Amino acid sequence: MPDTDRPVYLDYAATAPVLPEVAARMAEVLAMGLGNAASDHAAGRAARELVEAARAEVAALAGCDPADIVFTSGATESNNLAIVGTARAAMARGARPHLVSLATEHKSVLEPLRMLAAEGCALTLLKPDADGVLPADVLAAAIRPETCLVTLLHVNNETGVAQDIPALAAVCAGRGVPLHVDAAQSAGKLPLTARDIALLSFTAHKLGGPQGIGALYVAPAHRGRLKPRMLGGGHERGLRAGTLATHQIAGFGLACRLAAARREREAARLTALRERLWQGLADLPGVLRNGRPGAPHILNVTFAGVEGESLFKGLPELAISTGSACSSQSGEPSYVLRALGRDTEQAQSSLRFSLGHGTTEADIDAAIRAVRRTHERLWQASPARPAPQGTGRGEWWRGEAGAERLGTWVRFSVRVEEGLIREAHAQYYGCPHTAAACSLLCEQMRGRSLNFIELGTPDLWRQAVQAPIEKLGRMLIIEDALNALRPVT
Repeated sequence: MPDTDRPVYLDYAATAPVLPEVAARMAEVLAMGLGNAASDHAAGRAARELVEAARAEVAALAGCDPADIVFTSGATESNNLAIVGTARAAMARGARPHLVSLATEHKSVLEPLRMLAAEGCALTLLKPDADGVLPADVLAAAIRPETCLVTLLHVNNETGVAQDIPALAAVCAGRGVPLHVDAAQSAGKLPLTARDIALLSFTAHKLGGPQGIGALYVAPAHRGRLKPRMLGGGHERGLRAGTLATHQIAGFGLACRLAAARREREAARLTALRERLWQGLADLPGVLRNGRPGAPHILNVTFAGVEGESLFKGLPELAISTGSACSSQSGEPSYVLRALGRDTEQAQSSLRFSLGHGTTEADIDAAIRAVRRTHERLWQASPARPAPQGTGRGEWWRGEAGAERLGTWVRFSVRVEEGLIREAHAQYYGCPHTAAACSLLCEQMRGRSLNFIELGTPDLWRQAVQAPIEKLGRMLIIEDALNALRPVT
């Protein structure tokens, strides 16, 4: 059952809480008083034995030889080493490398690629189809003789869409181009093998392991085509310098072993929970599912017609994301959803639900109730709803201003009888501060004349609802809607 004192956690795509077994193993290793795994004394050798045992567990999940695993601080570092390291090695050979990727990649892929493009590398970013999938023939057409790397997500971190990696790997192998796969969201959840892949990134904290530790699989044939990004010690066969965190690596290894043992059963359980959640939301007006179902643990839903911030802030009992956790605080519409054809308003009115080892049916049912409650409240006030008609005596006046594409739209409907406002209603598409200001003004209008100067100024309304100064523009749209009030003919 959900803990009533804590939000229902549905943000496993951002990070999975550490499994109890993993936490216990890490605490055990920390208490051993081990040395540096690079040292050649008893304490160092004991640490090295633990590291190598964990390396074998990590390699087993990836379907590769333990000698081909390089430990890093996480998938972001693994992606940077794979992409920048490959490009820099090609540049050192005198080439002007060309790289191919998808426009919906994680920022830890896109930003290194854009940095390399600024340094003179050629870059092709492909657009997926409407389901978020990259067709193999589209990839084949983008590869050139000078292409040094294709880099792709296995599972998109926002939508859960899974690429057909075997088919795409076959294209790359047929053209002699190395393929890098970011498997942060798929490792331990979907079948995974390093066969026909040159580089494979994944991380512990998506598996119930600790944050701060990840891995990069490097195929033996690619080792000489990869320049290290971190220097200073020759660790990890010269590809990643730095003292190894033995306790984190031990936790990572156990998390991989547990994920491999539970994968099929857990994938079926999470798929059922994901579909239970979708079926509980699918009949709401304006609801759209984003991307073709792929990974068992991710569901991304657009709630068209309601404003995203108000929807998100109206769900304090849920721990969810509006997109990737790495970018959801930026306030920008998801570039992933925009690439799938959603407009700006739809992208901003989307929520990502991601499930994991602790998710229960009770959690899903609690999420359904919360979303339906908040959606109903916002939908009643949305532009998609007709204006109040009313049956009382007097005359109805209406005024509206703004637009959904501006992020704020407001309509006031008031019933005037004998010069006084007897009823006042507001419809809005906007942030919680916009909603609060509209409600405040409706309360103040009732019983007053149409002399709206008595209601104060937009800045006073902003202060009354404790909105930051940057939201003054939204208060001005509210003022425009009041000034636009005219009798309904």
